[in-house]
Amino acid sequence: MPVYQYQCKNCEYLFEEHQSFTDKPLTICPQCKAEQLRKKYGTVGVVFKGSGFYTNDKSSS
Repeated sequence: MPVYQYQCKNCEYLFEEHQSFTDKPLTICPQCKAEQLRKKYGTVGVVFKGSGFYTNDKSSS
């Protein structure tokens, strides 16, 4: 299950939540109970393993 970061616009509380792709986004802050949450999006770490991912790799003839 993916982990999403949320931050409250009201109190600036930042937290992470494990949610399924089909779950609706959270809207109520667990700290101040305001309906001011927004989902934060960050970069995704991708690891490429094996040959063929770099321009200096040579293809077999």
